[in-house]
Amino acid sequence: MDWKTFQALLSGVNKYSTAFGRIWLSVVFVFRVMVYVVAAERVWSDDQKDFDCNTKQPGCANVCYDHYFPISHIRLWALQLIFVTCPSFMVMMHVAYRDERERKNTMHGNKDKLYENTGKRHGGLWWTYLLSLFVKTGIEISFLYILHKIYDSFYLPRLVKCEVSPCPNQVDCYIGHPTEKKVFTYFMVGASALCIVLNVCEIIYLVSKRIAHIAQNKRRKQNTMALNERYKTCFSLRLYCPITALYCHGARLCTDVP
Repeated sequence: MDWKTFQALLSGVNKYSTAFGRIWLSVVFVFRVMVYVVAAERVWSDDQKDFDCNTKQPGCANVCYDHYFPISHIRLWALQLIFVTCPSFMVMMHVAYRDERERKNTMHGNKDKLYENTGKRHGGLWWTYLLSLFVKTGIEISFLYILHKIYDSFYLPRLVKCEVSPCPNQVDCYIGHPTEKKVFTYFMVGASALCIVLNVCEIIYLVSKRIAHIAQNKRRKQNTMALNERYKTCFSLRLYCPITALYCHGARLCTDVP
């Protein structure tokens, strides 16, 4: 897999992300992709060859390995990294759609821009960004559940007992590099949990910021309406009471004549 191309694609998402999104991207590349490529991939490279059983029965070791490891940790993590980063491309596609609309609008001779900034998170792009966070969080949780379900826990034993046919009886099978694999498993699970926390924090940040923005606009609208009411009162007093109207100057309140 070409991780450099993968990194180049995701780096484009960085400029549309919040501070939490940039931290998430750094965690994905430094603590997950780099660890995967540099170290973890080599530990699981000869996983099946290092799986030894105390029997010479043909096919027994292969069947036992397939029974206890239906999918290798390293392949499951590769799928997880691919799936968990795909929702980020939704944001890039939405920005590209906005850019294309802006380009066509300019080609038709319209001087008014459709968007002040095509990469600004407002309108539909805000919803796309929020949806991508929910999808990423769901994918992370799903893969952690799958890993825990397949191997019954995140713990990796040194010895497993196998009674699957064609093994003649219960045989003992030994996993290669069990401690090293257990450390990497815990590390990758911890990095995945950290990404979930960052996604949740970013969701809370976006929603709270949106609520604060809506509340601010509502207060501004109420203030504008109150100011308009004051002007209306001032103008009505000017019509019916010229003496009182002398006390209305600009945005000042109308006051009663003593």
